[in-house]
Amino acid sequence: MTALIFQPTKNAMQSGRARTKGWVLKFEPSARRNLDPLMGWTGSTDTSGQVTLKFKTREEAERFAKAHELSYEIVATAPRKRLSKSYSDNFKAGRRQSWTH
Repeated sequence: MTALIFQPTKNAMQSGRARTKGWVLKFEPSARRNLDPLMGWTGSTDTSGQVTLKFKTREEAERFAKAHELSYEIVATAPRKRLSKSYSDNFKAGRRQSWTH
């Protein structure tokens, strides 16, 4: 059973970065998902896909995986790019883009 250790990203409905500083250990699916023909629901026989463990640091998550003899993979997150914008740049005379309303 392989586990993934990663930092969660912010959800689309979030404007802040709350709950993205911790680390998550989640298991990769080991069984294929099946489709219920009557209701159209998706199901699986793999119950480990429902388990999500949260840790404060990456080292804690790694220690847990090693203690329980789990093979794990650390998924690195890309560094966040900050775009500094100035409101006054919208009114510059030498704008690259044309002014639109």
